[in-house]
Amino acid sequence: MCSSDLSPASGSAVKGTVTFTKVEGGVKVVADLEGLTPGDHGFHIHQFGDCSAPDATSAGGHFNPHGAPHAGPTAEIRHAGDLGNITAEASGKAHYERLDPSLKLDGAESIIGRGVIVHANADDLKTQPTGNAGGRVACGVIGVAKD
Repeated sequence: MCSSDLSPASGSAVKGTVTFTKVEGGVKVVADLEGLTPGDHGFHIHQFGDCSAPDATSAGGHFNPHGAPHAGPTAEIRHAGDLGNITAEASGKAHYERLDPSLKLDGAESIIGRGVIVHANADDLKTQPTGNAGGRVACGVIGVAKD
């Protein structure tokens, strides 16, 4: 199992945890966040596990080992890091859970050591290369978790 503790970026109050668990059929992704504005927010795995820039741009672009176009998480051809949107309730809390057959926790395409980013706006799942999801409001690094 791997996990990422997300911390605020760009002056936001967004924080939370994302876990990645290898299961039959892929990797189960579970996220619990707080401090979001209500509605949809782009949710992606980015190239680098670097959250040092105040706006989290140090995490680079979406993780895209095959040079695919940006798309939604259920598209046959997409960035490996395209997780779609996470939806916040009026309270600012959000829960995301899905089985992703494209993610890998080992080998050349492993997501371990990469960044997880939550964006200010919804991902439209089509605008290249970012989904027009706006600024980065939270960032975390994916690491191996203790069981």
